[in-house]
Amino acid sequence: MIDFSPIQWSVALICAVMIGFTKTGIPGIGTLVIPLMAAIIPAKESTGFVLPMLAMADIIAIIYWRRHVEWRQLARLLPWTWLGIMLGYLCMGHLSSDHLKIFIGILILVLMGVSWLKDRKVPDDRVPNYWLFAVLMGVLAGFVSMMANAAGPVMIIYLMAMGLRKEAFVGTRAWFFWILNLSKLPFSHRLGLITVHSLKTNIALLPCIVIGGILGVMAVHRIQQKTFNIVVKILAAGAAVYLCIPI
Repeated sequence: MIDFSPIQWSVALICAVMIGFTKTGIPGIGTLVIPLMAAIIPAKESTGFVLPMLAMADIIAIIYWRRHVEWRQLARLLPWTWLGIMLGYLCMGHLSSDHLKIFIGILILVLMGVSWLKDRKVPDDRVPNYWLFAVLMGVLAGFVSMMANAAGPVMIIYLMAMGLRKEAFVGTRAWFFWILNLSKLPFSHRLGLITVHSLKTNIALLPCIVIGGILGVMAVHRIQQKTFNIVVKILAAGAAVYLCIPI
C-alpha cells in the first residue's frame, strides 16, 4: 500500500466516506474530494488514485438504485462522453489542472445561469431535448472527468434539466459514472496513474466507501423532492465556485 502518514490516512478516510455518500445520495459534495486528495498526493496522480474508489462507490449505488434508471438519457449521452474521454486523454499532458478547474467552475456557473433564465423566461423543454445539448454536456463530462474527475457538476446540470425525480436522478447518475469510470481505467493505467500500491490502498478504504454509501441512501430517503433539487443546485454552485478559486 501507499506509505501514508497518519494525517494523510485521515484525509483519505474522509474522502472515501464522501465518495460513498455523494455516489448513493446527494451529489456535489464529492467535488471537495479533488482538492483534498491533491493535498496528500500530487494533483495528476490523485486523479488515478481516486478513480477505482469512484468505481467501487458506483457499484454500491447501482446495486441499491438499480430499478431507478433512465436508459434513454444514458443512450443520448454516452457516445459523446466517450469522445470527451478521448479528447481529455490526448490533452492530459498539455493542460494545467489548475487552469482546467477554473474553466470548469466558470462554465458550470454560466450553465446554471442559463438554466435559471430558461426556467423563468422560456418554461418549456426545447433546449434540454435538443440533441446539441446532449452533445455538449456529454463531451464536456467525458473531457473534464478524464482530466480532473470533475464531471459531477456537469451531470447535475444535465440531469436537473431532464427533470428527473430524486431516485431516477441518483440511479441514472450511478450507471453513467460507473460506465464512465470503467472507460477511463485503461487510459489512467496507461498514463501510470494507477499502480498495484494505489489499488491496495483503495481496497483498504472500501469499508469507508460503504459507510458513506449507506449514509447517502439514508439522506435521499429522508429528503423531500423540492428540498433535494434546491440542495443539489446549491452544492453544484458551491462546487463550481470552489473550482474557480486558485489553490
